[in-house]
Amino acid sequence: MNTFQIFGLQVLLSFVLYGLIARWYVAPRLGALPLTAALEPLLLLHAFRYVGMVFLVPTVVGPDLPAAFAVPAAYGDLLTALLALLALAALRGRWPLGIPLVWVFNAVGTLDLLYAFYQGTRLGVQLGAAYYIPTFAVPALFVTHAMIFAMLVKRAR
Repeated sequence: MNTFQIFGLQVLLSFVLYGLIARWYVAPRLGALPLTAALEPLLLLHAFRYVGMVFLVPTVVGPDLPAAFAVPAAYGDLLTALLALLALAALRGRWPLGIPLVWVFNAVGTLDLLYAFYQGTRLGVQLGAAYYIPTFAVPALFVTHAMIFAMLVKRAR
């Protein structure tokens, strides 16, 4: 297998496994909770997206990582982490804008991941030690974004 095939296989298997974890273990437990309580643990996961700032650290990703990928990926992740924290605070504080903030966070976070995947593929980026982010972390983030969208749509009815 070449490097691209290994990368693809790892991403695919992470998606499958996170999907199974979400379906078999997480969704049934969160489904029994009120919407705001069910969203909170998923928002906490996304609050760790500040880790994406590592794309701006040459000693981790290598000096050749294109800025066209690194800058939007890093700051998109930071923005998403801050929005997750803000939405979490709004839900915990029972602010009227809590659910709308979750929608904003989820849209921004999903678009950030899609754009980073597009740019990474288009530019053929090599991530060095940050390789684990798209192969291990990003599939979990996509799965939880989908869960959040599903909860918001389903429970809004």
